[in-house]
This record gives sequence, structure tokens and C-alpha cells, in this order.
Amino acid sequence: MPNPFELPDFYVPYPARLNPHLEGAREHSKAWARAFGMVEGSGIWDESDVDSHDYALLCSYTHPDATGPQLDLVTDWYVWVFFFDDHFLHLFKRTGDMAGAKAYLDRLPAFMPLSGDPAPPEPTNQVEAGLADLWARTVPSMSDAWRRRFRESTWHLLEESLWELSNINDGRVANPVEYIEMRRKVGGAPWSANLVEYAAGAEVPDAIAASRPMRVLKDTFADGVHLRNDLFSYQRETETEGELANAVLVLERFLGCDTQQAADSVNDLLTSRLQQFEHTALTEVGPLLLEHGLGPSECADVFAYVKGLQDWQSGGHEWHMRSSRYMNGAAGGAPAVTGRLLGGPLGLGTSAARVLPSIAASLPARARRHGHEPFKKVGPLPLPDFRLPYPTTLSPHLDDSRRNNIAWSHRMGMLTPSPDVPFSGIWDEGKLRDYDFGLCAAGIHPEATLEELDIATDWLTWGTYGDDLYPYVFGRNHDMVAAKACTDRLPAFMPLDVGGMPQPLNPLERGLADLWTRTATPMSPDARRTFRAAVEAMVESWLWELANQKENRVPEPVDYIEMRRKTFGSDLTMALARIGHDRTVPPEVYRTRPVQAMENAAADYACLINDVFSYQKEIEFEGEVHNAVLVVEDFFDCGRTEALGIVDDLMNSRLREFEHVIATQLPLVCEEFGLDEDASAALMGYAQELKNWLSAILTWHRQCHRYPEADLLRHAAPPAAPSWGVPGGLGTSAARIAGLLGAPYGPGRGQPVGTPPGTSSARVSLPTSAHALP
Repeated sequence: MPNPFELPDFYVPYPARLNPHLEGAREHSKAWARAFGMVEGSGIWDESDVDSHDYALLCSYTHPDATGPQLDLVTDWYVWVFFFDDHFLHLFKRTGDMAGAKAYLDRLPAFMPLSGDPAPPEPTNQVEAGLADLWARTVPSMSDAWRRRFRESTWHLLEESLWELSNINDGRVANPVEYIEMRRKVGGAPWSANLVEYAAGAEVPDAIAASRPMRVLKDTFADGVHLRNDLFSYQRETETEGELANAVLVLERFLGCDTQQAADSVNDLLTSRLQQFEHTALTEVGPLLLEHGLGPSECADVFAYVKGLQDWQSGGHEWHMRSSRYMNGAAGGAPAVTGRLLGGPLGLGTSAARVLPSIAASLPARARRHGHEPFKKVGPLPLPDFRLPYPTTLSPHLDDSRRNNIAWSHRMGMLTPSPDVPFSGIWDEGKLRDYDFGLCAAGIHPEATLEELDIATDWLTWGTYGDDLYPYVFGRNHDMVAAKACTDRLPAFMPLDVGGMPQPLNPLERGLADLWTRTATPMSPDARRTFRAAVEAMVESWLWELANQKENRVPEPVDYIEMRRKTFGSDLTMALARIGHDRTVPPEVYRTRPVQAMENAAADYACLINDVFSYQKEIEFEGEVHNAVLVVEDFFDCGRTEALGIVDDLMNSRLREFEHVIATQLPLVCEEFGLDEDASAALMGYAQELKNWLSAILTWHRQCHRYPEADLLRHAAPPAAPSWGVPGGLGTSAARIAGLLGAPYGPGRGQPVGTPPGTSSARVSLPTSAHALP
């Protein structure tokens, strides 16, 4: 059978190494699989399948430094997970038996008990028996924190097979963003990352396990593993198994291109994900370790873990080149790729020779990512035909809320420059009236009381004020130290007991303190924690933007989409929409895959609306690198018209997913959790509020005076210089931090923040970024 495409030149920057205990692992794993009924008589595999798939070779390549016993155990885990995949395919994917699949999966967590859990039940099939054995052999050497993480990733790997089955039954191919998110769980590479910790004897300290750098390392590792696997497995999955969860197929459908073009685009995305891994490892991990004060042994564990993930990527590629399971032209275990030689010689021990050509091939895209020309004149971007079918209804309290918001912003010190107040005067009243956050809030919450609407309007104001402030105050001098100090103070103004707070020193802190008290007081403790986490995620994402700006680095596509939800404040505004629901809807419902998929799809549509409207403002007037149209231009090396078309297609596909989840999956969630009539109504009401959110954001973008070129020219007029300036230049960062956080140097002393010494204050223009909130 001819191959559907020619394998691309892969980015493999690290040579693969082979564990010396390979033969022992082969012998052990075959005996283990046979002992648990996975070979003869299983109806799934026979001995030739086990030999040709050669999972011991996979683990020997991906864990080259593991001891013999460690390699045996890790290989058994991979034998088990691949058997599960084929077993589930045989029993349920080919039959479409959703009820049977759910019952099958619901039993499996019981075979991964944590401390205090009851003993596992008696296994009824090979998958249950193998899982019980593996769990008992693995967890004694690992911490409770690792056990919790590993059980969660194992459960995601198993449970999300229902998503694949649902799509197969519906004949539905996912959109690219949905696919990347779900493939991490279905494909199981986060699970593999947990096993790297075991095999390397290097647990990630629990204090940093949930941090952005460690999350990005795991996510980019997972995406790299899965995208590579999709390229090699496309033929088997689409022609033999009827599978729809494959990145090549996803991009074929989304881009409307042929299979070869889709495969090349998948490979480009694979390369960008691996380079994001490298960027995070080199620029974010070290500061993270210092911030948490980790000791030498903990730091060594983290670095060993990073190295283990790198080994997995290179070893996994080498195994794919040799396994008979995949499209690689292999015969008898020796790779023989049709066409070109993938950048170098092939055969055992030759992977190092392919490293330099691999790196050289990736240099143009890497250079392009850092080569963006700031403040390039681009002119207005033609607006697409937004296909949002939801009408906008405005609150009758809109005019009152507009007036109240202006008064509140004055009280917080946001609008009038003061020599004693850092950050004051970033905006003036005219700008605030033009931005009209009351209009957005009135559409999001059309049935709110005036008090509730005021809170929503003030949150939109505070979030956008903060996001405008960070690039203005910290971005022009690239003052990451002062930005971090400012950010670190903000959680103190969100006490979970809504009790004592420090004295606010600037409008940002004063506004947050006021809003937290008004918003959190009636909330339950769980709702407060969720809401505070949403605010913290937004303000921390502003540091990510500053770091990219400092490096003049256009984000890679997946990192951009996932961080954009935070910079836009999506979690914050969605948490506002949930207020009161926590009394009727169990919190675990909001953690289900369908609800999170609905939220993410809505957030992405809203973020992309903003990026389309703000393209000229951000690219031409602010020198920004954070815009989806620019990200697509950079990734595909195309013009803005083509990039806009891709962004528009992505918006529409995310909207279709949003509607698909509401129509087909939310009713199943209500049924699964046994929600009563009130709780079911509250959950469906939340979906309606997200529709209101989307329609209000589009209406606001069309009617406010923040994005049209005439307004941009007017807003960019030279402002009066703020009088809370502090010194700039080498050796003055400590003085800047003190000044910005409440110890100003007095009127007329120093330059406005972000202005080089000797620069006239009349030349400083205020940015108008709309990232934080619409």
C-alpha cells in the first residue's frame, strides 16, 4: 500500500541513546504480558505483535539511563497502555458502545488506590489485572504528591478515550485547538512525563509542580510526542482503524489542503513546540527555582527531569523509525524511508549525525520569531464577517453604571495625575468614556442589579487599566524586577477571609482591594479561591507578555492561544458569571471536560475577536507581538490577509465546538452527575451567560472608541507627563521599585517611567492595550 505522504524532515536536536538493559527488558516484558493474558488467546495481540511493536526498544531509547529493574517496570507500563489502547479500540471504538465503554472505564480508578482508599476489587480483564500489578510495584518508591499526579494523568489517559469514541460516532473531526488540548490527555504523554520522574529518580518538587514553567515543559513535551506519533501513525489510524483523532487529518480539514501540506504543517508545529520547550527550560526554570528557594538536590532533580524529557523526545523518534506499528518503511526493524534521508544517515548509532542538519533546518523560523519589526505601519485590518448568532441585550442600568464607573475610577486615583500616587494618570476621563466598559458589562449581565452591574463594570475597568499599565510602566525599560515586585503584592489585597489588607499604595492596589471586598464577601470559600486564582492568573500573564516583549519574541501558536485566555481575563469574567451558581451546581461539574471545553471555546472566540479589532492598535501603535494575526503570519510565513483568513476559520471552528458541547454534551453531564432541576437549569443558564458574554464583547468592540484608526490617532496624542516618575538607568532598579510601590521622589524629579534619561516627556504616548479584558 503506498504511503499517503512523504515523512518530513524532523527537528531532533538531541542524539538518541540506547539503554544497555534492552535485551533483559524485552525478555521480561514479553513474559509479563503473557502472564497477564495479553498475548495468546487475548484476541488483541499474538507473540508476533509483541515482538514487532518492541516496547522494550521504545523504553530503552526513551529512558537510556534507567537501571535494569526500572527499565523492566517502565516497559511493563508501556505494554499495558498500548494493550489498553488496542483493547478499547476492539471492544468499543469499532462497536460505538458508549455505555459499555463508560462502565469499563469507571472501574479502572479503583485499581490505583491512594492512602486510605479501599483495596482494589478483583480484576475482570487483562487491563484491570495489569494495572493493579503495576500500581502496586510502582508507588512504594514515590511520594504521595507524585501518586496523586500520576493517578490523575492515568485517569485522563483512560477516560478521555470517550472523547475519541464520541467523535468517531459523530463522524466529527476536531478543530486544531480542541485537538491539541484533548490529545494531551488521550495520547497520554503527560502520563509518560510522570514515568520520566520515576525512571530518572527525580521527582518534581510539589511546590513547583503546578507552576507555569513546569506546566509548559510537560505540555510542550506532550505535544511533541503526540504530533510526532500522528505523523507516523496517520496511515494506520485513518486507513485501518477509522480514527479521526490525528493532527494531519485535523489540519487537512481545517486548512483545506492536501495530505502532504498538512503533514508538513504538523511537522512545523511539532518543531515550534519543541523550541518552546527549549525556551522555557532555558529562560524560566532557573528563575523559578530561585524564587522558591529550592535546595541543590531539588534543583538537580528538576534538571534531571528536564533532561529525561529531552531523552524521551529523541528516543521516541528513533523508536518510531524502527517499529512495525507505524508508517516508516521499516522492514525487520531497520528504517528505510522513501525519498530523502531525513537530514542525515540512518541506522543504529547514527542519530547524532542528524543533529546539526536538524538544527540548521529550523533556524529560519527561529530567526523570524525574533525578527518582528515593532511599530510597523500596517493600517486598519479588514474585519471578517463574524458569524455569532446571539443577540445582545443591554441592562437598563447602563447609563447609571457608566456614571458610577467614572466616579469610582476617580476615587481609585486612575484618572488624575498626582505627585504622591504612583501609576496615577495613566488614563484620563476622556479615554475612560471612550473605552465604555459599562457597555460591555451591560451586555454580559443584562439582568444584573445596578450594584452587580457596577461590580462587573469596575472589574473590566481595573483589568484593562492594569494591562495598559504594565507595558507603559515596566515594558519600555524592560524592568522585569519592578514588574514582579508589583505583581507579588497584589494577592495580599485578596484575602480569602476578606479580612485585613496592607495599605494600598497606588490605584491598581486600591482598585483591587475595593473590588475584592465588594465581590468576595457574599461568596462561598471555594468560590473565593477559584475567583482569586483567576485574578492571579491574569496578572501573572502580564509578566509573560513583558518577557516576550523584552525578547522581541512572537509567541508560538499553542502557547499564545493558551496564555491569551489568561491575558484577556477570561477566567475572571467567567468566574463573575458563576457567582451564585456554586450554591446549586457542584464544583466538580465545572471541572468536567465538556464544561471546560465550552469555556475554552468561548474564551478563544472572544480573544480572537479582540485580536482582529486591535491588530492596527497593537502592531502599529504599540509595537506589540501578542496578536493572533501576527502569530499566524509568523508561523506560516504568510501575509496578513492569509493570516486573517486562518484566524477567521479558527474563530468559526471554535464557535461550532462551543455550540456542539452545549447541544450534545451538557445534557450528558447533567445526567452523569444526577443534577436536579435547579442545578441543571443553573448549568444551562451558565451556558446562556457565556453566549451573552460573546455577543456583548462583539457589540462592545464595534461600538467603543478604542480601536478605529481615528481614535487611535487621537489617543496617541502626547499626554501630560505623570509627576510620579522615578529614576531609570543602570543601578536604579531598587529605587524604581520603591518609587513605584509608594515612595515617589516628588514632582519634577526623574523621568516618567519607561522614558530614557534625556528624553522629553512630551514624546511619551500612552498605550491602549486591550489584552486584559475586552
